[in-house]
Amino acid sequence: MNYGQFFNMFPEVYLTGILLLVFFWDVITCKTNAEDDKPSHRELFNPLVVSLMTAYVVALFFTSSSDAFGGMYISTEAIHVMKIILGVGTVIVLIQSRKWITESLVNGQNGHKEGEFYMLVISTLLGMNMMMSAGHFLMFFLGLEMASVPMACLVAFDRRQKSAEGAAKYILVATFSSGIMLFGISFIYAACGTLYFTDVAELVSIKPLSIMGLVFFFSGLGFKISLVPFHFWTADTYEGAPTTVTGYLSVISKGAAAFTLCTILMKVFQPMVEYWEMMLYVVIVLSITIANLFAIRQSDLKRFMAFSSISQAGYIMLAVVGNNAQGVTALMYYTLIYVVANLAVFTVIAAVEERNAGRTDMDAYNGFYRTNPRLSFLMTLALFSLAGIPPFAGMFSKFFVFMAAAEQGSFGAYFVVFVALINTVVSLYYYLLIVKAMYIKGADNPLPTFMSDLNTKLALALCTAGIVLFGVCSFIYDWLFVAV
Repeated sequence: MNYGQFFNMFPEVYLTGILLLVFFWDVITCKTNAEDDKPSHRELFNPLVVSLMTAYVVALFFTSSSDAFGGMYISTEAIHVMKIILGVGTVIVLIQSRKWITESLVNGQNGHKEGEFYMLVISTLLGMNMMMSAGHFLMFFLGLEMASVPMACLVAFDRRQKSAEGAAKYILVATFSSGIMLFGISFIYAACGTLYFTDVAELVSIKPLSIMGLVFFFSGLGFKISLVPFHFWTADTYEGAPTTVTGYLSVISKGAAAFTLCTILMKVFQPMVEYWEMMLYVVIVLSITIANLFAIRQSDLKRFMAFSSISQAGYIMLAVVGNNAQGVTALMYYTLIYVVANLAVFTVIAAVEERNAGRTDMDAYNGFYRTNPRLSFLMTLALFSLAGIPPFAGMFSKFFVFMAAAEQGSFGAYFVVFVALINTVVSLYYYLLIVKAMYIKGADNPLPTFMSDLNTKLALALCTAGIVLFGVCSFIYDWLFVAV
């Protein structure tokens, strides 16, 4: 065995090194003071983790395409770019989590779990990277589980009843979906006699065993992306998880799973395109329509954003309908915009929740503009981008997704695009419900004016810059298209 092949897995090796360094730093610095039982000498912990993750993102710009271990690991320019997008999102999550992780943990143990939180986040990102770079179904499955199991720990991080309930539902659904997916992979192996992506693409054919394998595989990954009808865990898990974790789960995890599904459908199951396209048509229409209708009924903002994320997942998968390079580019661009817009919303939710006795209901934002106009304005920008209102970046991401799907040229593709356009109007309505609460509705006791901490300001600044600039900077889309 040539161990030098590990150097071809540079992003994963780098993340593993960061994980080990964070672990040893946590062990060394996690010493308590006998008087107040609080950690000491940990002021540099968060800057250390953020700087390491930033260096990881920068290093990705200088990595090249590679493969290792006989094609089980494959990395292309498109995969590198997707890793950069997810890495940037993870850095923003780490920045915004600083206030919560050090001052808002339960039972007065502020900071004791800081190292564990960072290690779990990095572990999930490592699993997502392995999943996206897999060239073999076994490697893909191991990466998926490496990302899913630590995520359940993150959901349960608050030790609240709702947090434990959300984690239990997440791990049960994740286990069930993994079983279904593994069952589908076994059918694919029975039909083709191999699990290598390139070999399966050459050997797969239209026969009952292959079709059943495709259906089970698609269903299992549909749970991970929370597409309808595999979405029932999403609202309870998003509501129960800590707000920072909810933001991470809604964008980073979803983006990695959507990109992986897109890659496997287009490259591995290309000979069965007429079957998986029909499944996509049904799932996309159901996801966008049902999620939008249920979002209107929500009064809790985290549950509201859960159904919003289901709808956004439908829009992301709309790019796959195009079945071409333009579709992959549109998916990556949509994910990039979704990362900055959604994380901006969750940063504001976390700030309000912390200063309003943990409230996340919509009424907590009544009159918010009168006391906190800046946060209200940034929240409005993020919501408008999610709704696709020009001139914000969300409008351009939706436009490219619609164009990629329409390029397919079939009646089914045109119908799905038409349904998605109608649902865009519906989504605008329920996003404006939050804007109405902040700007129009009054409150007897509105949330008092408060100053956000430096980390929250930095996270919001990064997200807002992305919302405003990514749409007008055409070189971003050109860069993604060249990578594909």
